[in-house]
Amino acid sequence: MITIILLFLAGVVLIGSEVFLPGGILGAIGGALMVGGIAVSYTEFGAFIAFIATIVAIASVFLALFFEFKILPRTPMGKQLFMSGTIKDSTIYVKAGDDVVGQIGRTVTALGPTGFVLLGSRKLEAASKSGFIEKNEEVRVTGKDNFRITVSKL
Repeated sequence: MITIILLFLAGVVLIGSEVFLPGGILGAIGGALMVGGIAVSYTEFGAFIAFIATIVAIASVFLALFFEFKILPRTPMGKQLFMSGTIKDSTIYVKAGDDVVGQIGRTVTALGPTGFVLLGSRKLEAASKSGFIEKNEEVRVTGKDNFRITVSKL
């Protein structure tokens, strides 16, 4: 009986340690220990006790997970382990229309060969066909693909 209890405790501890050392290996070993505890209970006490051991193992895992995800995040240590804030910023990607070909703009960053170009009030991602282009150089839009424009130095 002690062997079964030790296997279950070790299994629950290893499954619970996944919060601190994620990766799944310790959780898999913990699950194997719990299955081993069920197997030992079957060989020593029979099918009925193995059934009860299975219910105890499942309940133990659910209690450990409940502790990990509901109680631990509210503790001082858990507040350091779990992310509680939200990211409020977002990126808005400006896609160039077909009308940009032939327009003249100014480089916002150096293009070596990619960077950003300012066309009017729009900042667009650009690639240089003519090699490296310094920042604040005038460029002409020579083409466009799905996500960026192609420019050449004037």
